[in-house]
Formats: sequence, structure tokens, C-alpha cells
Amino acid sequence: MVKSALILAGGLGTRLRSVVPDLPKPMAPILERPFLAHQIDYWMAQGIEHFVLSVGYRREVIEAYFGNSYRGARIDYAVEHSPLGTGGGVLLGAAMLPPGERFLLLNGDTYFAVDLARLAAYAAEHDTDWCFSLFRANEAGRYMGMGVEADGAISALRSGQEYPGRLANGGVYLVHPRSLAAMPFAAGDKFSLEDDFFAAAHAAGQRFYGVAFDGAFIDIGVPHDYQRAAAVLTA
Repeated sequence: MVKSALILAGGLGTRLRSVVPDLPKPMAPILERPFLAHQIDYWMAQGIEHFVLSVGYRREVIEAYFGNSYRGARIDYAVEHSPLGTGGGVLLGAAMLPPGERFLLLNGDTYFAVDLARLAAYAAEHDTDWCFSLFRANEAGRYMGMGVEADGAISALRSGQEYPGRLANGGVYLVHPRSLAAMPFAAGDKFSLEDDFFAAAHAAGQRFYGVAFDGAFIDIGVPHDYQRAAAVLTA
């Protein structure tokens, strides 16, 4: 049973500044509550009891809202004193999670309605290093497309980027910590999860599998999607 989640909440959110000028992106208000609160509530309802928030820009806003306990869930903070990129944020936060246990990894600006029990069962069945939650992307070029074999093995990253309707990375992962230990990156390094880590891990033969879900998906990284987030969250 997966009980812990790491949420990447340290980004600057520059594309959203025109509508949310003075908040970290995950704290953008939706239905009078931070987006991050909606996200945490969703995963708590599926059994997550411990969240590590990888924070940086305006972290005091996040810490003031959630504290060290939120609705009974334990909250810890992995603080980026200088930007480490998504990969660096993962390594920093993963060190605060129970050793040896798979954990849920989430983007702090993405909501994807994924069945955690199904994702965990699939990861266990295929002994995955990374189990990706996939969705059908209708926008060309915006999300990481993936080549997926009939058995769920991911054969290619950034596949079919230009094609609407492709299977794409939904930003919800189940991660085995052995994957992080096997890579030539160390805590405090600055690197990209998507561009640096995934490419290196996949090339090294790590077990990347993906499973598609048809649940609600929203990435609030741009103003247009932020403005429609309330409708998605209440659908």
C-alpha cells in the first residue's frame, strides 16, 4: 500500500504571473482554495498519509497554509535554497521518504484523477522502476508523448509530440527508490527530471512502464488552463 507522496512545488510559475502575480504556482486559488489543497485532498482520499513538498519560490506561503499537519496528514518540506530543477527537487525530497518503499511523485501544478490502487498493482505486477500515468493529449507539442508497447513497456520518450490524441505523460508517477540510487546524480545537483534523468534512466535499461487513465486532467501552468481548472475539479 502506497502511503507517501512527493510533490514538486518549487517552480517559479513565470507563465502564470499575469493572473497570479505573487504566489507560488501550486497556491493559485481555485474555488477559494489553493490548487495544491485540492490536489492533496484527492490523494488523501486514496490513502496517502504523508506528503513531502519540494518547495523553493515563496515557500513561506505554502508552509503557512499547510504547516506540518494538514487534515491529519503529515507534511514535510524539502527546501530548495537555490533552484535545483525538477530532478534536483525529486532527489532532495525523496531523501525524506521511507527508504525502500515506492512513493507517489506529483507535479504541484497538475491534477490528474488516477486510481492509485490500480497504478500500484500495475507497478508491482511489472516490477517497475517508474510507472507512468498516461493520458490522451489533444494539444500538439505541449506534453511528453510516449511510445508504449502492448505489454505497457515504454519504448520511447517524446514520441509523437506533434500528434494530438497521443499517449502522453500525465505527471503522476509511482517511483521505486532503487531507480534514483542507480543514477549518476546526487542531492544538491541541478538537473531536469524530464530532460536529463528520464533520458539517462531509460537508456540504462530501467523498467519504465505506463498505464493509461481517462480521469480528469488539468495543468494550470498557463492562464487559459488555470481559468478552466474550477470546472475540471468539480466535474
